[in-house]
Formats: sequence, C-alpha cells, structure tokens
Amino acid sequence: MYVARCADDSLYTGIAIDVTARIAAHNQGKGARYTRGRGPITMCLKRRCNSKGDALRLEAAIKKLSREAKERLVARPRSELAALARSVG
Repeated sequence: MYVARCADDSLYTGIAIDVTARIAAHNQGKGARYTRGRGPITMCLKRRCNSKGDALRLEAAIKKLSREAKERLVARPRSELAALARSVG
C-alpha cells in the first residue's frame, strides 16, 4: 500500500506488489487515470501488508480520511498508520 503526492499537491493512495515500478508507471502516464496529467508523483508513504485483502482494507480506510487526516498520516506515518492499520484489520 502506498500514498503518493501528485504535482498538484493532491494525495493518491494505491496498492502494488512493486511500489517503485508502480510509481514509475504513474509517472509515464500508464498508471491510474487520476494520476495522468498530475505528474510527476512522488511516494510519501508505503506499508507492507500481510495480504492483498489487508492492503485493500487499509487503502479504503485511507481514501475515506479527510485531506487534513491524510496530511497528518503522511507527516507522522508510524503512529498514525499503525493505529489505522489496527483499526481495519
């Protein structure tokens, strides 16, 4: 699971087995529709999950957060992300 910052300062959340390759795909315009035209994007946060299901649940929980809460998550990933991960799985 990863959170990336787009050039327009928006935050994008996704999952991938190879996060580095996925960020490169986004930057080549081959990633998600949302990130096309918003590049380059840079990774702010990544977390290894035990399963795809765990990653999807965490991704969904992050996407439901307010912009302010996502910014706190990116600023203090260890404490904020650990608490969020515990709450979803």
